[in-house]
Amino acid sequence: MKNKFYITTAIAYASKKPHIGNIYEIILTDAIARYKRMRGFDVFFLTGTDEHGQKIQSYAEESGVSPKEYVDKVSSEIKNIWDSFNISYDKFIRTTDDYHVKAVQSMFKRFYEQGDIYKGAYEGQYCTPCESFWTETQVIDGCCPECGAKCIPAKEEAYFFKMSKYQDKLLEYINENDFIVPVSRKNEMINNFLKPGLQDLCVSRSSFNWGIPVEFAKGHVVYVWLDALSNYVTALGYNPEGSGELYKKYWPADLHVIGKDIVRFHTIYWPVFLLALGEPLPKKVLGHPWLLFGTDKMSKSKGNVLYGDDLIKLFGVDAVRYFLLSEMGYYNDGSITYEAVIKRTNSDLANTLGNLISRTAAMINQYFGGVIPSNSGRDDDFSATLKSVSKKTVLDYVNLMDDYFVSDATEVVLGLLKACNKYIDETTPWTLWKDESKREQLADVLSNLVEGIRTTAVILLPFIPQTSEIIADIYSFSKNDLDFGNIGEFTYPATGRKLGEVKMLFARIDEKKFFEGLEKDKKQQAEPDNAKGDNTIAESIIGIDDFNKVKLTVGQVCECEPVPKSDKLLKLIVDIGTEKRQVVSGIAEYYSPADLIGKKLIIITNLKPIKLKGIDSNGMILAASSGDEVRVVFVDDKTEIGSQVR
Repeated sequence: MKNKFYITTAIAYASKKPHIGNIYEIILTDAIARYKRMRGFDVFFLTGTDEHGQKIQSYAEESGVSPKEYVDKVSSEIKNIWDSFNISYDKFIRTTDDYHVKAVQSMFKRFYEQGDIYKGAYEGQYCTPCESFWTETQVIDGCCPECGAKCIPAKEEAYFFKMSKYQDKLLEYINENDFIVPVSRKNEMINNFLKPGLQDLCVSRSSFNWGIPVEFAKGHVVYVWLDALSNYVTALGYNPEGSGELYKKYWPADLHVIGKDIVRFHTIYWPVFLLALGEPLPKKVLGHPWLLFGTDKMSKSKGNVLYGDDLIKLFGVDAVRYFLLSEMGYYNDGSITYEAVIKRTNSDLANTLGNLISRTAAMINQYFGGVIPSNSGRDDDFSATLKSVSKKTVLDYVNLMDDYFVSDATEVVLGLLKACNKYIDETTPWTLWKDESKREQLADVLSNLVEGIRTTAVILLPFIPQTSEIIADIYSFSKNDLDFGNIGEFTYPATGRKLGEVKMLFARIDEKKFFEGLEKDKKQQAEPDNAKGDNTIAESIIGIDDFNKVKLTVGQVCECEPVPKSDKLLKLIVDIGTEKRQVVSGIAEYYSPADLIGKKLIIITNLKPIKLKGIDSNGMILAASSGDEVRVVFVDDKTEIGSQVR
């Protein structure tokens, strides 16, 4: 009977399209899952989308669709991205799935009935992007200590979970088990959260309605972390009222793979919920580092975000997978730039791997008519060294992958590839071919290279599966040849087989031409499309009479406050000289009220009044946008209120 291995990612938040930093996690998890399958484990790999919360409700309202319609679209896009990267998940859960909703409602009810949950009220600061509450002492200059976003005052009725009730049991589990890795994350959780004492956790919200309803408390929905974290068991059919066979087979999870920014939720909140339910705790939580853009954290507002589908178009799926897995270490943050991807693609994939595959195949075609030659079994020093490196590579690879040091494992594989290329340079097959007495020695060299390639084709599979399959096709390796138990030792199972079609694995990238192409694409996207003769430019030109229809007036902000139940809108009172206008503007992501009060700006004063979130808005603030960033156009403080912009 196979050993089971249950592995999960953090489910992606279905608010926006994920960038490459988010995608790293799913590729890392996929590599581990593929490795475990290759080693004979019965793997169950779970991923999915987290689809409830205030932020999603706000995005849906702004898009003019229902929250369910909104998350249906985003979740589908996320799933398509996962599929484009050849992610081998076994189940994709959505927190809007009926079985999940019912199980979470049952869990909430169980907690309440056994006294783990009580009704109270919350008042403090709330970070919408993180879906987190903070006290006045925790926020930094009014901003979230985790993500830096502006917090908004929040006051509402809520249910709270008595976290301290299970604190000692959790601390005991963490100290007695290798539960949190790397160890630095473990120390952070103990020193920053457990030793100071756990605070009761808000587990319901009543200020919005997009969430799982609390059955016995009208107007309350289950707060996002209790909802989202429970997916790891509900996906297996868990329910306090009775669980399915998958749950009995695969739980507890062998590995939760998550980003370092949500370690607290997975190693404190999640195990406490499980302790309260009387269920086993996960065996291990891996808090991986971040992927940075250069030296900065990726941010849409900074304009330094890269998307997976764009990178696939530029470099190909396996090149992107390989870069991320080799670049991101176990402990420290990794970095991505176009230059870095080009450099690693050229050096590791095109030169080291690609040249080895093509050179070896070319020599077999030229010297042996495309048939893989047999081996005499006699070793010289070069052959003995190559076999020793191959054997050690497999052992090191296993040790590293078992401990999830995936980046280090890619380096070990690269070392074997380099050893094979060195073996070609040392044995000079083209010289051996010229001397008929050395044809048997030549056959030994090429058959040894095929064995080195067979080993790398197997251990590369978790990282670059498409490429591994192409290599297997070129060298006619059978499924049995690629069994993990059959590599490392030079047994020559492919002897006598004819090579398949030799394909180029990775083309070298000319960096200068690459960036010239990027620049050309940007210019083409920026230029209006007149290919169909649609007079786009002509239609965009207006006369002075058209411009004069828009009344632009200088005003001064005298009052400003957030719009309730919206993380996008601010309500401003603007003095325009002749009167004070109330204007609602979607700039709360970029400005706090304190940033605007007293400032002079430009508003359009002759727009038809509208209602936003039920509040009258009589005008529009002039602002500039660049990518996802919006900046208000302020005017010189000496400009008089009521002045007209001409």
